[in-house]
Amino acid sequence: MRTMTLLNTGWTFVKTAAGPLEAAQASGEAVTLPHTWNAVDGQDGGNDYHRGTCWYVRTLERPSLEKDGEAWLEFAGAAMTAEVYLNGEKLACHEGGYSTFRVNLTEHLQKENTLAVSVDNSDNDRVYPQKADFTFYGGLYREGRLICVPKVHFDLSYCGAPGIKVTPVVDLENQSARVTVETWQTGAGDVTIAAAGRSQTVTPVDGLAQAVFTIENVRLWDGTDDPYLYTAAAALSSGDEVSVRFGCRKFEIDPQRGFLLNGRSYPLRGVSRHQDRKGAGNALTMEMHREDMAIVREIGANTLRLAHYQHAQAFYDLCDENGIIVWAEIPYITMHMKNGRANTLSQMEELVAQCYNHPSIAVWGLSNEITAASAVNEDLLENHRLLNDLCHRMDPTRPTTMADVFMLETDSPILDIPDVNSYNLYFGWYLGELEQTEEFFDEFHSKYPDKCIGFSEYGADANPQYQSAAPEKGDYTESYQALYHEHILKMIEARPWLWATHVWNLFDFAADGRDEGGKHGENQKGLVTFDRKLKKDAFYLYKAAWNKTEPFVHLCGSRYVDRTEPVTEIKVYSNQSEVSLYVDGRLLASQEGRTVFRFRVPITGEHSIEARAGEVCSVMLIRKVEEPNPAYLFNKEAAAVTNWFDQEIDPACYSIGDTLAELQANPEAGAIIDRMMAQASASRGDVAESVKDNPALQRMMGRMTLVSLLKQAGNIDEQSIKQLNRVLQGIKKTN
Repeated sequence: MRTMTLLNTGWTFVKTAAGPLEAAQASGEAVTLPHTWNAVDGQDGGNDYHRGTCWYVRTLERPSLEKDGEAWLEFAGAAMTAEVYLNGEKLACHEGGYSTFRVNLTEHLQKENTLAVSVDNSDNDRVYPQKADFTFYGGLYREGRLICVPKVHFDLSYCGAPGIKVTPVVDLENQSARVTVETWQTGAGDVTIAAAGRSQTVTPVDGLAQAVFTIENVRLWDGTDDPYLYTAAAALSSGDEVSVRFGCRKFEIDPQRGFLLNGRSYPLRGVSRHQDRKGAGNALTMEMHREDMAIVREIGANTLRLAHYQHAQAFYDLCDENGIIVWAEIPYITMHMKNGRANTLSQMEELVAQCYNHPSIAVWGLSNEITAASAVNEDLLENHRLLNDLCHRMDPTRPTTMADVFMLETDSPILDIPDVNSYNLYFGWYLGELEQTEEFFDEFHSKYPDKCIGFSEYGADANPQYQSAAPEKGDYTESYQALYHEHILKMIEARPWLWATHVWNLFDFAADGRDEGGKHGENQKGLVTFDRKLKKDAFYLYKAAWNKTEPFVHLCGSRYVDRTEPVTEIKVYSNQSEVSLYVDGRLLASQEGRTVFRFRVPITGEHSIEARAGEVCSVMLIRKVEEPNPAYLFNKEAAAVTNWFDQEIDPACYSIGDTLAELQANPEAGAIIDRMMAQASASRGDVAESVKDNPALQRMMGRMTLVSLLKQAGNIDEQSIKQLNRVLQGIKKTN
């Protein structure tokens, strides 16, 4: 019989030790798994969080085993490289911080044992990720287990996989499914395999047993409408048993019709998720996973991009149970490393082997923005071909995809490798204007009508403290984030052929290298704050568009209390068809519409504003003030930038009104700009530093004026900009 014992307690954390013996003798700190040593310093900014080798030590009594039975140690996540020592003897090394791995302890166990695990998240050139816009937490941040099995048991040695594999193939016309169940086991003996109320006893061949079942009148796993799960189980005469849930569904992706679920159009519209939280890092509890899923369901998303690595099995289970269709990927990101090929392949093999049975997973993601800091050369292309072939060899049922960085040319040969593609585009935030998003997709769809294209990332940072009646790109206001997403939502709804769209991100997350938007160490593109306590206005925009089951209205700008404008816009998001607005208890107006409702309201003093739709309502307070509230402004000087010049600009000389390309074409002006750009990229962390020399990015930035870039930079001040403009005005333009 198989037994599993949690090993989450009794650990001592040792930050520094020369080896397992020294770690075992150190006093250390008592900790419980899950645990990360970067829960605080990985979220406070400065790009100085501890990256190195730390130790986890505990005693382990020899378990009671059946005759010739085995004992296996399992860790569900150890970031990023782990070495396992038992009584000072090194038993295993695992490279990859996001997947399950196991170690056979049987032949090395004594009556009393000292288990020491070193975990290393330091910089290197072979284990992904190394350059990315998120914190690389170190630690044993998921559960640990001791698994005891009889001599003849289902295999525990391969890639942390469950030892049972279920492949359902749905026949929609005949309303049936052909389900193939495979198991791997050690030793001789028949296997009894059961699925959907039927069972077969089969004799393994070379350790592999296989049974095929036909389910008539099959109940489909039908997305959020009906995520029905069957169970497959297998048993050995030794008493060892395994079981897994599976779903019968059919996924298709068409360049014109988009995503199809069980033969019908099912546009994937959703969000992305990182596996961390304020104060906890990536050491998430089951309660935290459930809370995240509840927020996914509240917003009404039907898809999740689980970025940028393998997530906890418990969270994939939640996706299965809730009908959320998943993009699963490995952390092959930002920068291709010539010594990292083997690691990409091992991480992908583990991802597919461990996650194959989850019906929620629709695509395997090969990489994310890998050309941001790397040229598209043969080594990079070959790495992607090998990953693509590996996925298809292990799983012929699912397509592959990748998330392409916005400056990747659409005729690049790398786009021909995966089955489908998606782009990460940030027009209207980092570069360019919002309208360029639809221009990009329309041009791609027209030029490549036979290629499936999706929208894998889009977003704008927002600090809910910052508010504006006239929001603009780069101001970090909650107001601009809402405006940005209104535009993008409308763009998406007009293009059903986009096979999947994913907001970046559902939650703010840690990026310790960032220092912007009034926060240290956070990427604030989330629709919900890092601690999950506040849903930003843009969250309710998507809830209004996607949530069809929970009637609601939401007043935007509830944190924008002090307003200087005599007539203010009151904006309401709702999934109801009619909204009424009341000011100080009196009906101002009613509107029929969809998703976004706008009202113009004169204000003279303090006013109570209420939006109603049927039985649901939302209330807020606003007041008229004479001077803007400085707490609402991140860039307190930016609004006045056009008034900063004490003399007319001489058009014969350079100024901050010129484009970067124009300025960089002049050696003297270009040297000034290069120094300024180097300082600006440092404030956005390692990724910005890594990608700043990308030729395509430089071409795109070259079209921006210096003043537009400065207004978004965040560290703008009047005297510095005046001085910069004076210096540029001292440099004559040459024809």
